[in-house]
Formats: sequence, C-alpha cells, structure tokens
Amino acid sequence: MAYVNNSRATSFGLLDRLSAMAASFKAQRAQRAVYLRTVYELNQLTDRELSDLGIARISIEDVARVAAFGK
Repeated sequence: MAYVNNSRATSFGLLDRLSAMAASFKAQRAQRAVYLRTVYELNQLTDRELSDLGIARISIEDVARVAAFGK
C-alpha cells in the first residue's frame, strides 16, 4: 500500500519572515495614515463643531490614536 504525505515544514524560511515583516510594515503605515488623516480632519473643524461631537480640541490626538490604533 502506498502513502502520500503533502505536509509542509513548520519552520518558517527567510522569505516567509521577510513577507511577514513587509505585511506588518504595510499595516503600520496604514494605521499611521488613519491617525494623521483623523488629526488633520478634526483640526479643520471649528470649536463649535468639535463641541457638537463632544470632542475637546486638546483631545484630538487621543481621539485619533484610538481611531487608528485602538485602545
């Protein structure tokens, strides 16, 4: 009787590690872009508009950080 084994080695090679690093870098860049965009857009609002949203001008960076990176 013949058996076929199509399993892949569990250790990661150099290309797998480089690919994972590139994906991580790309995700971090995307998060940073969301952060910067949020800060920019909130800074464009007037104090009245920010007040309507319940955001103090001093907390814009905190709001943007949560929006981009989570807690």
